[in-house]
Amino acid sequence: MLSFLLQSLFPFLLIASFLSINVKLILCQDGAQFTNCSSAINCGGVGNISYPFYGVNRASYCGQPGYEVQCLSNVPVINMNGLSFRILEMNSTTTPRTVKVARQDYWGSICPPTFVNTTLNFSLFNYASGYTNMTFYYRCNISIGLPSTQSCNIHNTVSPVFYVTRSMVEQTSSISCTDEVIVPVYTEAAQALEASQTTVSNAVNGGFPLELEIDSNQCNKCEESGGQCGLNTTTNSGFSCFCRDQAYATICTETSNSTQPGAGGGSGGNKPHIKIGLAVGGAILFGVFVGFYVYYFIQRKKKKLAAQTQSKELPTPLTSKDVTTPSTDLSQFQSIPSYPSFTSKSDYDNKGSTYFGVQVFSYNELEEATENFNPAKELGDGGFGTVYYGKLHDGRVVAVKRLYENNFKRVEQFMNEVEILTRLEHRNLVKLYGCTSRRSRELLLVYEYIPNGTVADHLHGKRVESGCLSWPVRLSIAIETADALAFLHRNDVIHRDVKTNNILIDNDFCVKVADFGLSRLFPNDVTHVSTAPQGTPGYVDPEYYQCYQLTDKSDVYSFGVVLIELLSSLQAVDTNRHRHDINLANLAVNKIQNHLVNELVDPHLGYETNYSVRRMTTAVAELAFRCLQQERDMRPTMDEVLEGLKAVQNEDLGSENGEAVVLDIRSDEVGLLRNMPPPLSPDSNGADKLVSGSTTPSSF
Repeated sequence: MLSFLLQSLFPFLLIASFLSINVKLILCQDGAQFTNCSSAINCGGVGNISYPFYGVNRASYCGQPGYEVQCLSNVPVINMNGLSFRILEMNSTTTPRTVKVARQDYWGSICPPTFVNTTLNFSLFNYASGYTNMTFYYRCNISIGLPSTQSCNIHNTVSPVFYVTRSMVEQTSSISCTDEVIVPVYTEAAQALEASQTTVSNAVNGGFPLELEIDSNQCNKCEESGGQCGLNTTTNSGFSCFCRDQAYATICTETSNSTQPGAGGGSGGNKPHIKIGLAVGGAILFGVFVGFYVYYFIQRKKKKLAAQTQSKELPTPLTSKDVTTPSTDLSQFQSIPSYPSFTSKSDYDNKGSTYFGVQVFSYNELEEATENFNPAKELGDGGFGTVYYGKLHDGRVVAVKRLYENNFKRVEQFMNEVEILTRLEHRNLVKLYGCTSRRSRELLLVYEYIPNGTVADHLHGKRVESGCLSWPVRLSIAIETADALAFLHRNDVIHRDVKTNNILIDNDFCVKVADFGLSRLFPNDVTHVSTAPQGTPGYVDPEYYQCYQLTDKSDVYSFGVVLIELLSSLQAVDTNRHRHDINLANLAVNKIQNHLVNELVDPHLGYETNYSVRRMTTAVAELAFRCLQQERDMRPTMDEVLEGLKAVQNEDLGSENGEAVVLDIRSDEVGLLRNMPPPLSPDSNGADKLVSGSTTPSSF
């Protein structure tokens, strides 16, 4: 028996030795993490940039995703939402931790290359107290009574730059300017500027404060226990405390804390070796236990086999007991763990606070989540409501839509959007988390937060500098949007407000179609719905506008405008263009009919230099042309549009000589379409009533 036991234990002794070696390796690895994360980022004259930031001399596991710092020309810079911010100072002693930043494009000059408002990634940063928004006005049509410090050369035209701070807002009611940019500054700097005690440049260069959206208390406890804050490298998300001996989930243990950085000698330095001995000893004991178990199991197996052999050698007469019948052995279920019932108290609570199947939030909860609807948290503004960034008690980051008025029409719209969103689920439709009660003091909708803005932002808005919308990305956006709209139409829903401002994109540039407030459920037994025209200028179906008849082809027309925007990067309505080209649909139809697609396509897409891009953009332009026909019967369905876009993506254009052919359009049909009169311009069909400024409203 002793020899058998030793043979059984030998493999486990080898395993124990292997474990002891790996324990040492793990300790060395965790020690390296501790050492690497002990160093702060130093760039130029700015130092002590630590957790959650990483980059330069700090490994990625020393910070959290999104907080990467680059040292550019001896300036620490962090990029956020298409803007670059230079880090001026970091304070790790406050809770929450704060950082002082300044707009890189406004550093030393108030004439930036593009006019973009300051926008934050609210999942990473939040505005700290003590800042004031400062607004700069460019290309103003009239002379206004506001301070002006210098002039900027904008498109070869020199024009003065005006500025205003919060206390001067009442002077801005009559301002008419093409561009305006909001730049936060410290409140003290704004007050000094108003008192003529400093300059605009100094106020802007002083930056503004931001709070870091991390658990500062968690990191403080880790550092107080002798560790370094970092990223959980196992899951690549969440927090981990790197200690001198190994990584811990929260704080270093008493053992690791007793060995402070720089300490040498003493019993504290031997504690890791004690841990190794304990680990090896535990492994040996485990091996002994398993060895005894294996020995006992084998002996029992031998006795059982012997008994079975003996029973086979003794024949027995056949009886009815030898005929087996199916039976249910309840004992096999006794080892299955019991799970809590779905009808637990918490579920009853949820069922008691649902509306159309979604969670009902209290007004106070959403007011707290948005910091009392802080204007700095505003994500967007439309005709029916304003959307705010918020963070719920359970940690979810959300977008809260606040309807302007609580009257009958708004309640109807509110119920309509909730009902539609809860009955439809698609990967490219925005998800509704919940809402307030219809009897709440305000009507609020809670959506998933999509962090990367809208397609309009990236085409001709505040994120245009990001340069991420290459042609493949734009085509993918078009396909995913068409897929979502086709899904709605198959479920008898018309969106009724399709536009690039309602097409959200996440960090992977995947589409989420939003804003169903104007949607209508479309009965199966009718051809159209008669309703007063609603929508956004530049996207409204001409037939819908003239006849008050809403159909699924109204969405097709609006999507045609979206396709032209993706091709051209132009706005749907722009009063700075020629009066016949104010409406982008009219401009596009004229260009396509006159075989001038090259003048329509954004030159940055490579139309002139890339043959494949030229083929595909020409095909998409032809498809958009069909969508923009005035008569709805001449337009394709969304399913047909989707098929055509997918064919373009696969470059399956049905022609070997490179000519674009989409949706099996016969040549005579193409000729007929090209010879049709274009859609009427705004000034000729009365649509100019929808145009009220130089910028396109986000909603009507």
